[in-house]
Amino acid sequence: MHDSIQPDRVIIRAATAADRDHIYRLRHQVYACELRQHTTCDDGVIRDDLDQHNEYFVATVNEVMLGFVSVTPPGPGGYSLDKYLRREEFPELVAEKLYEIRLLTVLNPYRGRELALLLMYAAFRWVESAGGNRIAAIGRREVLGLYLRVGLKSLGLRFRSGAVSYELLTAQVAQMRDGLRKYTTIINRLERNVEWQLACPFRQPAACFHGGEFFKAIGESFDQLDRRHEIINADVLDAWFPPSPKVISTLQEHLPWLLRTSPPTGCDGMIRAIANARGVSVESILPGTGSSALIFLALRQWLTPAARVLILDPTYGEYAHVLEQVVRCRVDRFRLAREKNYRVDVNRLRTFLRRGYDLVIVVNPNSPTGQHLSRCELETLLRQTPSTTRVWIDETYIEYAGAEESLERFAAASRNVVVCKSMSKVYALSGVRAAYLCGPAEMISELRAITPPWAVSLPAQVAAVAALQDADYYDARYRETHRLREELAADLSVATNWNVLPGTANFLLCQLPERGPAAHEVVNAARERNLFLRDAKMMGQRLGDRTIRIAVKSAEQNLRMVEIISEIVRSRESALEERKTATARNEMVA
Repeated sequence: MHDSIQPDRVIIRAATAADRDHIYRLRHQVYACELRQHTTCDDGVIRDDLDQHNEYFVATVNEVMLGFVSVTPPGPGGYSLDKYLRREEFPELVAEKLYEIRLLTVLNPYRGRELALLLMYAAFRWVESAGGNRIAAIGRREVLGLYLRVGLKSLGLRFRSGAVSYELLTAQVAQMRDGLRKYTTIINRLERNVEWQLACPFRQPAACFHGGEFFKAIGESFDQLDRRHEIINADVLDAWFPPSPKVISTLQEHLPWLLRTSPPTGCDGMIRAIANARGVSVESILPGTGSSALIFLALRQWLTPAARVLILDPTYGEYAHVLEQVVRCRVDRFRLAREKNYRVDVNRLRTFLRRGYDLVIVVNPNSPTGQHLSRCELETLLRQTPSTTRVWIDETYIEYAGAEESLERFAAASRNVVVCKSMSKVYALSGVRAAYLCGPAEMISELRAITPPWAVSLPAQVAAVAALQDADYYDARYRETHRLREELAADLSVATNWNVLPGTANFLLCQLPERGPAAHEVVNAARERNLFLRDAKMMGQRLGDRTIRIAVKSAEQNLRMVEIISEIVRSRESALEERKTATARNEMVA
């Protein structure tokens, strides 16, 4: 934005009647006098029939208009694009709930990429909140890059109006939403500096994607749970083994009472059991309904939009979602290299930690990579981290690396380190949702004050306590998981020619070769065979479209997975070869 305008209070709002009169004169000034799209007229005004039912949104500072944009909704008046084409020739533009974004205008001397993006974003959010399915735009060739970068696609139709060349573009609303994600950092900053006065919120409430598509095959109404026997849910990292017999017998014996009875308000018995098992004080433990509840609780309490946070990339996607979509703070990414199997370079990470972040998040072992940093390495690193930087260690899978690898005692004795422990994956308790934080008593006390009563259900508290009392059972399952993982990795490598990364936990990350099907093709084909896999594309900015994460299952299910995946790969490779042969044959004939 131009230096003469203070950017701290840009107002985005719907145009008033007075604004519209001003806009019609500005349209003449820009599109007739400056760009020569239209001929000049004596009254110095440009308006058209669409102005009877379109919407204008304006950007102003101190009552000075910086720019505007118009949206034409579906209606009997049609669209401006109807002046240049027959829509039946473009099936995309015959869709219901088509909205046209037009007249994106930033005035001299306020022109700049961010203000244009802000106006485009305002128009998009209005269309999205109105339930639009598709967006069309006629973009001026000189600024076509902005339209393309936000997700609009050219239909290849170019035309002139006066001295101006235009191109027809369109996209589904979802495609444009994906395109705008590239500007997350800029949009976060703009949100802090904008007074948003549109009826729709600045952001669409965003849900965090986790996978778990398999439940759609079982049925989310729970009326046909026996279908679970027909599917393999390798898209989530639930344990392949059942909970401890001690857990099952306790729940079965007391289930009617457990279901109808209120749990201890503060989870005191669960806290004591965790503290005893981990060798820390009860003041250092805060239980929660799964690690997600604790992530949302703590990060929203500790951080503001002005905070700076460092996360690994790739890593568990919920952290980026909460930081960027909920808290909307600045997020830096510590890039992990594929050629090094995404291992964390501790020396390089140490240099990052000197930058004074408000929070650093390390998932260890990391998901989706399965890579593990030793307790010794991490403790050395954390002792050198500024005490003003909070460090969050997610140890959801640490028991697979060995219980002695946990940093819980270190965190409890620290001033700035907290460990997040899910009991879902390693204790086979995903269905009851139990987790806890372990850290310095002062940090835990702050969070305890904003934790609601009865935070963990009674069945979950009882299950957690019983699980902690049966360490031998779980240690045996972890050893078995290591064997199953190694066997699955070897079988996949032989059957598919995939690069299967070595890991520590109950899953594998697989890199698919360039010559062959992409991840989404394999995932979709496997779903048709009741095998659910995780396309890891959204778990890191550079994982690309050829990375799949697969949960380790039982020996029988692992063999079935390999059979299904190898069958898919062979069929796709065969189809590709047939297409190549046909192409070569056609070239010879030509």
